[in-house]
Amino acid sequence: MPRCPWCGTDPLYVAYHDEEWGVPVHDDRALFELLILEGAQAGLSWITVLRKREAYRRAFDGFDIARVAGYGEDDVARLLADPGIVRNRLKIRGAIRTARAVLDLQATHGSLDAFLWAFVEGTPRVNRPATMSDVPAVTPTATAMSRALVKAGATFVGPTICYAFMQAAGLVDDHLADCWVATGGPRPPVEPGAPGR
Repeated sequence: MPRCPWCGTDPLYVAYHDEEWGVPVHDDRALFELLILEGAQAGLSWITVLRKREAYRRAFDGFDIARVAGYGEDDVARLLADPGIVRNRLKIRGAIRTARAVLDLQATHGSLDAFLWAFVEGTPRVNRPATMSDVPAVTPTATAMSRALVKAGATFVGPTICYAFMQAAGLVDDHLADCWVATGGPRPPVEPGAPGR
């Protein structure tokens, strides 16, 4: 099956590409999770964070926004001691700060979903780049989202992180033109050893 080349052949990465990347997400908890994981990925590869996602879900109480927003110093210490996640003090504190910012955004905009999807007027932007070199690292929309999130108090939400988030959460669909997802081809069979989907 022709796929976007960035996912390689790792079963976890292939499943993520086939089933998640570019699929619109509207659940606030899931959006918050992606926002935090994209921030955790800064300076690392996405596959590194993807392999730690289940550990992140356990460590961060299923990405319950209100619970994470209420974390204190004991929680920071607990997270710094957790080998399953990226043990970076700034990123951990940033996740807590971002949770608090998200609570404010929910109060102001009704939901995180409403706030984020307003940047694309509620409709995914479907691009069909020919090659990976045609996929931008950042766009004016991602820059605007970054500025708004920073203004709200979120951290690790620079323009590049925001564009990666937009791709992950389906605000943008950047599957290459010849990728099976873009062409609407038949769904490939689940390969032995691949996560259930």
